[in-house]
Amino acid sequence: MQVHLTKPELARFVDAKVKAGEFPSAQAVVEDALVRMMEEEQETLTEDDLRAIQLADEAMDRGEHVDFEAFADEMRKKFGVK
Repeated sequence: MQVHLTKPELARFVDAKVKAGEFPSAQAVVEDALVRMMEEEQETLTEDDLRAIQLADEAMDRGEHVDFEAFADEMRKKFGVK
């Protein structure tokens, strides 16, 4: 696959990254950018995620939660961790 950058500012940016020694080639710059885009998409919360967060917030508002320090102490005792 070959990609041609049609915006001069993008080509200059890629060239600057290679010339600065940050990447070995223009291909490496583009690949890094694409990997970052893929990771960013994976970090996006789904509707199910948002609903689960909302339900958890509502439960917390109703007092339905466990104090973390108390829980951690209980688990340390249970598993013999100091």
